Amino acid sequence: MPHDHSDHPHALCPPDPALRVKALETILTRKGLIDPAALDEIIDTYQNKIGPQNGARVVARAWSDPAFKAALLADADPVLAELGYYGRQGEHMVVVENTPEQHNMVVCTLCSCYPWPLLGIPPGWYKSDAYRARAVREPRAVLLDFGVILPEGTRVRVWDSTAEVRYLVLPMRPEGSEGLSEDQLAELVTRDSMVGTGLPKSPPEAP
Repeated sequence: MPHDHSDHPHALCPPDPALRVKALETILTRKGLIDPAALDEIIDTYQNKIGPQNGARVVARAWSDPAFKAALLADADPVLAELGYYGRQGEHMVVVENTPEQHNMVVCTLCSCYPWPLLGIPPGWYKSDAYRARAVREPRAVLLDFGVILPEGTRVRVWDSTAEVRYLVLPMRPEGSEGLSEDQLAELVTRDSMVGTGLPKSPPEAP
């Protein structure tokens, strides 16, 4: 989980997979097979230029446009493709809507399938063994770890993302956001709220 062992000194050391990745990158660079600058550019693109901003725009439009929302929930792929959000790791998208009766949460139990064109690079906790195992067994406890407390009457449904289908959560529109523009609404949408491990931000209070 995001905070597991954060207060332990050994947490400052990279895990074995990170060391292996770094070693592999070093070998491939020395052989001239990859360009570290190109890798940095790819990472920067997904973290800062794509990131969760694309997904936030989709959610904001769904909150504002009932016809768009209905089309998105019915068949997301053509709707997202029309917006230019498709390609590698963005195929076979399904959008699931949070309601007062049901809260949705996404996990990939086998690896870390994730909609990169909409949400950018998956966070470390999403790929962790702890999240992948606990999200299925005890989703409410996982949500509590993220600070999300749901009403007792709200059921939690966990969706298992795979190479064949990836999910995006459409969170509930925050109260008090009436009258905001799509750009303003997009600022309320968080990455975690589109995975189901968080909620949108509350709108700023009017002066």
